[in-house]
Amino acid sequence: MADWYDAAEHAFEAIVGWVYSTAVDPLVYSFGLMSWAERAFDGTSFLVAGVLQVIATALICIPLERLAPVQAIAERRQVRTDVIFTLVNKLGLIPLFTFAALLLLLSPLEASARLHGYAPWSLEDFWPGLAGNPALSLLLYVIVLDFAEYWRHRLQHRLDWWWQLHALHHAQRDMTFWTDDRNHVVDELLAALWMAAVALAIGVPPQQFPLVLFVLKLIESLSHANLRWSFGPLKYLLVSPQFHRVHHGISIGHEGRTQGVNFGVVFTIWDKLFGTADFRNAYPETGVRDQLDGRNYGTGFWEAQWLGFSRLKQHFWPR
Repeated sequence: MADWYDAAEHAFEAIVGWVYSTAVDPLVYSFGLMSWAERAFDGTSFLVAGVLQVIATALICIPLERLAPVQAIAERRQVRTDVIFTLVNKLGLIPLFTFAALLLLLSPLEASARLHGYAPWSLEDFWPGLAGNPALSLLLYVIVLDFAEYWRHRLQHRLDWWWQLHALHHAQRDMTFWTDDRNHVVDELLAALWMAAVALAIGVPPQQFPLVLFVLKLIESLSHANLRWSFGPLKYLLVSPQFHRVHHGISIGHEGRTQGVNFGVVFTIWDKLFGTADFRNAYPETGVRDQLDGRNYGTGFWEAQWLGFSRLKQHFWPR
């Protein structure tokens, strides 16, 4: 596993280096922005990570969706809108830039703390052997972040003001892997801040965060796929397309005492531990219940954003 990790890391660095040297660096120098060279290189790393994520996800999920689809797509226009959401979120790289911004903002505080003898805590303090095993550290970072994502996801359903934004994600009646990024920009920013804060708190190295995010987002996209697949016995460990489709089911995914079921992103263990797991053998219709009464969540990117702001405004300032 360590050999695979090293090979992937070196390949990624080689691609970033090539893109930077052939496209970004000449632009930086032509505009006289040499002092921004280091930040431009980091930005190139973020952009390459986003592009690779979109390509890898499409190469994996498109053939699978064609092989065993759950439903015939009724509204292709809605799926094309989800593609726009994906490009905005993954190539806009909100999670990566949020992590970088928080890291930049917190660096002076970290330096001050070190001067006073306080070193930031990380998982390597708990398990020193992680320093020499990047593949194992990657796995542990994914586990901890997935635990945090479970609770973030539950809050999106529990807090009514947050649900006004998150409901957009659930409003897709023709769910595909592109639906993973069907989020309101404010919802996406809040989720990015949540993940970045947790990642920094547990000491995820900046150079490793893109790979951690890649793993999380790849599995998350697969779980949204229009795919009749339950993972067999592995469904009790990993979130499958069937498990997550139940979460998106009308009158299932935002109902009951826990205001929904199957909140896990990568692992199902958190749902089992906290009483929100639903392993029913079903592929329900997806959407939000009030859509059946005619509520509109938007058919285009900008309309969906505006309606999300409108719902949020109505929550805080009802007429």
